[in-house]
Amino acid sequence: VLGNAKDAFDTTREDAQTKAAYGPGLGEQLLSARRLCEAGCGFVMLNYGWAPTPSETPFAWDMHLGPSQPNAPAMKGQLESIFPMFDHAISAFLTDVEQRGLSENILLVVTGDFGRTPKINAHGGRDHWPGLCTLALAGGGLTHGQVIGTSSTKAEYPTSSAYEPKDLMATLFHVLGINPAMQANDFNGRPNYLLPTGAKVISELV
Repeated sequence: VLGNAKDAFDTTREDAQTKAAYGPGLGEQLLSARRLCEAGCGFVMLNYGWAPTPSETPFAWDMHLGPSQPNAPAMKGQLESIFPMFDHAISAFLTDVEQRGLSENILLVVTGDFGRTPKINAHGGRDHWPGLCTLALAGGGLTHGQVIGTSSTKAEYPTSSAYEPKDLMATLFHVLGINPAMQANDFNGRPNYLLPTGAKVISELV
């Protein structure tokens, strides 16, 4: 890694008050992410939940549970161990970005790769569920302070504004100034598209 991005990984350059505000674990990652954005990185991805530091719980969001954790209280305890750090770190990041005048230029997307089953499984956990997945966005010059869409009473399926992953990607491309409909031809002249057919920007956000 060359140039300013290399220095961005060195969080010892931050003052003690800023580092304390972010906190450990996810906070450390988000502090590095902010520094990378300031250094000119166009895309930064973090993974919270696979214990990148000793202060985090391994497999934090992977709550199938099993014979070693055979009941719902185990899942409750897992959530109680990760939510405070998550809440604190995200709040610190958004506050810091706002104070630095970067909130219009940095878009934070908080999402997983799918939802979790509405029903508890035999071990007191939840499994993979493709029917509905919630996410949160902040910054990036989008219109915030709103909840987009509704779901069934058990969070099984969307009942309005049924956006798909390709629509999220179209929205991200919009923020980055990339035409979602852009195509490139391969060596045989066949078109390759950035996104699947029908991808659309989430209209409530722009």
